[in-house]
Order: sequence, then structure tokens, then C-alpha cells
Amino acid sequence: MADTLSPERRSALMARVGQRNTKPELVVRRLLHARGWRYRLHRKGLPGTPDIVFPGRQAVLFVHGCFWHGHNCKLCRLPKTRTEFWAAKLSANRERDARKVRELNEAGWRVMTIWQCSLKDPQSVLDATETFLQGQERVLETRPIDDKQGI
Repeated sequence: MADTLSPERRSALMARVGQRNTKPELVVRRLLHARGWRYRLHRKGLPGTPDIVFPGRQAVLFVHGCFWHGHNCKLCRLPKTRTEFWAAKLSANRERDARKVRELNEAGWRVMTIWQCSLKDPQSVLDATETFLQGQERVLETRPIDDKQGI
């Protein structure tokens, strides 16, 4: 199906997509807060400006939307128009994400990535996040959820 919006209108619409306080991020924040976890938001001084920061534990959480960060799940489908543009953009986003995780690790921070698709099972995400926060693992990410697979 062809895009019904002009390139200018589509660009303006996409530019309005927010980077902070997304629905998946708010879900994670509510889950953590309800369990008594306290945290800081969007620390600008850290590489990648993590969504949720636990300074005392030297741990950060990124809550990624599957489409925008090119996750390997069914929520991330390449648009049928301008596929070269989108493939390059999503590839660059993945490379930037990996670089920021590396930089955070080198600075002594532990990093967990929570994928939007994994929030279909919020309790599993909460359990995995609490295990990460209480443990020593340097890098962790949730896996896609389908009918046969968990976190």
C-alpha cells in the first residue's frame, strides 16, 4: 500500500514521535515503583541517556521500542516504502545502541535492555529486572515473547 501522506507531512508526523515517557517505559516504571524501587530518569551525563538509572547499583535500563531499535521480533517489520532508507536507519540505531552499551560498561555501569515485545508478560519482565538489579550481570536483555518462548 502506498503512503497516503506527502513526504513533508510524513516527516513532520515521524518527528513528533517522542523519545521519553513512552508507553513501554511508563509500564516498566510503574512496575518498578510499585515494588518499591526508586530510580532516576534520563540521566544526560551518561552515554545514550538511559531511560531508568539506579545510581547506587551502577545499573541502567533502556526500554526499547521494537520497531525503532530494529529488534528481531514480529513487532519490527520494515515498511514497504523506502525500504533502503529504513533498513539503513534501523541498522544505524542498532549500531549506536551497541556502542552506548559498550561505553556504559567501560564506565563501570551494568546495562539491561527491556524490549517492548517482552512487556506482553510484565511479571516476567519485573522478575528479570529485579534479578538483574540484585545481581552482578554486566549486560542483559529481555527476549521476544511469542506463544512458546518466555524471557
